[in-house]
Amino acid sequence: MCTNSYPIKNLCQKIDIKLYFFYLTYYNDIMKQKSFYEEREISCIERRNAIVDTLPYFVRDFFIGVELRTSALTSLNYAYDLRVFFDFLTKKVFRNKNIESIELNDLAKLEASDFEYFLSYLSHYYINGKEEKCTETGKARKLSTLRAFYKYYFNRNSLPANTPAKVSMPKIHEKEIIRLDSNEKVDEIGDMLYTIETGSGLTKNQMRFHGATKLRDAAIITLFLGTGIRISELVGLNVDDIDFNTNSFVVTRKGGNRAVLYFNEEVASALHDYVDIRIKSNLPDENALFLSLQNRRISTRAVQELTKKYAKIISPLKKITPHKLRSTFGTNLYRQTGDIYVVADCLGHKDVNTTKKHYAAITEDVRKKAATTLTLKNDK
Repeated sequence: MCTNSYPIKNLCQKIDIKLYFFYLTYYNDIMKQKSFYEEREISCIERRNAIVDTLPYFVRDFFIGVELRTSALTSLNYAYDLRVFFDFLTKKVFRNKNIESIELNDLAKLEASDFEYFLSYLSHYYINGKEEKCTETGKARKLSTLRAFYKYYFNRNSLPANTPAKVSMPKIHEKEIIRLDSNEKVDEIGDMLYTIETGSGLTKNQMRFHGATKLRDAAIITLFLGTGIRISELVGLNVDDIDFNTNSFVVTRKGGNRAVLYFNEEVASALHDYVDIRIKSNLPDENALFLSLQNRRISTRAVQELTKKYAKIISPLKKITPHKLRSTFGTNLYRQTGDIYVVADCLGHKDVNTTKKHYAAITEDVRKKAATTLTLKNDK
């Protein structure tokens, strides 16, 4: 009955058989538990596979080929994009075919003009009975997917050319960085934290839950503003990821890399207040740091909604999201340090050019500050 597959094998001769099975069941339950990121990856893979099953048979080879160099989320987005593309082909190009009957030879017949037509089609289309439209960024992503898709088969001599690569990328117009302002005239950051603390401006229905959630919400918003982490990184945090001795925590970045981030005393205070009641909740089966009212790991949707709830009160004309709070952190850090490389590192950008692109608008402020700080004479 005892095997080397279980670490409790040496207890078999010493304990009651019922107790042994109790430990065995407990051990197996622990082994079955999956982290937030493992569960998210499995969910992405299952959804991707469900979509791939509705596409032409040869598409599966592409996903097998790119699996080792793409994340599960990227792979899922590829599947979404290809589903739209093949749906377009059956509606606008190969009207006598359904999606499953499309062959690689059919794709070889497409010309650059067909892909330009596809990009135009994306401005307003229907799929599965739903009305959809793509922004410039969405169109660019779908064209990138098609380039990768065609490149895979071109490199294996299954297609004569990577035709989508002949089509120019849509021009992406730079958007203004939306963020909370904090200066001599306005203090939107302070106002938001005050609203969370007091509930000022909340509806009567929202106030019913405010007492139970205000410490959690304050910790979440303060963490966004004080560290600039992504919403997925925040939702994935566990209680044991926080180290108050060093005022640091561990996050799982894009691509699965782990990184240590540090926070200041304001963030530490907000986290302390929440963690104290979080630990007292005594939920041994739930290791998530931030919990819903159902005592389960909070969802990204819930974090988006609570951010929107408070932001709407203090800045109704701005569409503040968790990502905008991340932009607020990046802007403040850049203004205080003037070092784009520090900002890129803290935000987890692999390419500093990404950071430069998003924060180029505030370089003028940094230049002005540098000009006024510089002195030519050393007055004694």
